[in-house]
This record gives sequence, C-alpha cells and structure tokens, in this order.
Amino acid sequence: MVMVGVGVYARLMKHAAALASLAVDPAILLIVVGILMFLLTFCGCIGSLRENICLLQTFSLCLTIVFLLQLAAGVLGFVFSDKARGKVNEIINNAIVHYRDDLDLQNLIDFGQKKPVFLEHLLLPGSMVCRSSKPETGLKELTAECVKQNIYTTFSCCGGISYKDWSQNMYFNCSEDNPSRERCSVPYSCCLPTPNQAVINTMCGQGMQALDYLEASKVIYTNGCIDRLVNWIHSNLFLLGGVALGLAIPQLVGILLSMILVNQIKDQIKLQLYNQQHRADPWY
Repeated sequence: MVMVGVGVYARLMKHAAALASLAVDPAILLIVVGILMFLLTFCGCIGSLRENICLLQTFSLCLTIVFLLQLAAGVLGFVFSDKARGKVNEIINNAIVHYRDDLDLQNLIDFGQKKPVFLEHLLLPGSMVCRSSKPETGLKELTAECVKQNIYTTFSCCGGISYKDWSQNMYFNCSEDNPSRERCSVPYSCCLPTPNQAVINTMCGQGMQALDYLEASKVIYTNGCIDRLVNWIHSNLFLLGGVALGLAIPQLVGILLSMILVNQIKDQIKLQLYNQQHRADPWY
C-alpha cells in the first residue's frame, strides 16, 4: 500500500510529460506493482488463515507465474544480450534528449554519471585496502569509506556510448546554428572530481564536445555508461547470482508451502467426509 501511495502521489504531483523518455513511467510502475503485491499477499494470508483452497491455489499460481517470468527474463537477457544492450542504449539516448525537460530525470542521470569524492585513495593490487590522505581516519572507518568509494565510482561515465552523445540534446547540441549558451557542453556530472572542491562548478563541461578524446579526458569522463554497466555486470556476476537466488528461494518456498497446505486441507476434507459417511451407516 505504501508503494501505491507513493506512486499515486508521484503521478498527481508530476506533469503528464514527466519522465516521458523512460520506457515505463515509474509512478505507474509503482502503482501497478503495489496493487499486484497487495492482491498476492492478500490471497496468501487470507487463504492460509481461512484454509481457503481457491485463494491458496491462486497464490501459488501467481507466485509460479512471477518466478517463471523472472527466469524467462534472465534467460532472454543473456541469450539476446545484444538486443538488450541496444534497448538500454535507446532508453539512455531518449533520456539524454529530455535531460532538461524534467528535474527528476536530470537528477537521475547526474547521479548515475557523477563521482562523489569521499577520499583520495590508492587501491592496492589484489586487495580492498585503501591508502587515505586523512591520517586521522581509523581502519574501520577507512574500510567502509573505501567500499563506498569503489561502489560509487563504478559508473563514472558520460553519455551512452561516449560523451559526444550529449549532442543529441537540443541545449548541448554542437551544431553551428545552436544559439544555446551550453552549446557543445556536457552536464557537470561528467566532470572529473576536483580535490578539496567546496563549491560544485556546474560549468566545468563547457565546450567539451568540441575537444578530441584525449583533451576531453583531462576534464571529463569520456567513456559511455553502457560499457561501464556491462563491465560492472561482468565483474559482479556472483553478486547478481546471489541476489537472483535470494529472490527465487522465498518464491519457491512460498509455492511449496502453499501446495503442502492445500494438500493437507484436501486430506482433512476427505477424512471428514469419510467419518460422516460411516457415522450414517447403521452397521458402523
């Protein structure tokens, strides 16, 4: 119900064209998923409390369908990885085009591209130990900051394929007839972090698209976010497998327990009918 409430609030507060570049409106997605989760848990909870075979079978069938859909999505994403990559590229390009149209979309893209600076560290080969420029930082705190740094810097990127993808946006377009003051620029989230920077320079990406790769790489991230995402997936296959297993096990347990309960209820009904028949028999 919380998801439904958040989705309804987001839908009512946003304009009709908000986040239109995404494949599915997140507000609508929250509402639909929230309603389905409520109905599914309602069937499982009430069915087990009231020992209702119909509700329990509905709960088991829905969980089975959800599990099979997740399994099919994973297999299809692996088999048709090129098409999935092309679809992701299309979504990112649409988001780039509508970057200035919606503040939430803009913040989402900036969050995915930018690199928060927690500490300057050197990752030692073969370990997760960081050397910090802060001698007062303790070992426990340093380890936590190091892990946070390595998580947040994974997607330090700019654009879909490269930083020049931002030319698809009407404000950043690099054509001669573009009157925008941000012509040939990229968002500030593409810029490399500056040590000890107190105020963010939002104009650091000015004119970067007019520079070649080597020159631009001194100021901004030049690698696209799609390659970064693919590399992250390849390097975290065990993590993703663990997450998938963690989602699958509760679903399988729910399916199994609901079917066991249905069989127990059926056996109890058969036993009651058997007792009633023999009690009515005068020779019993």
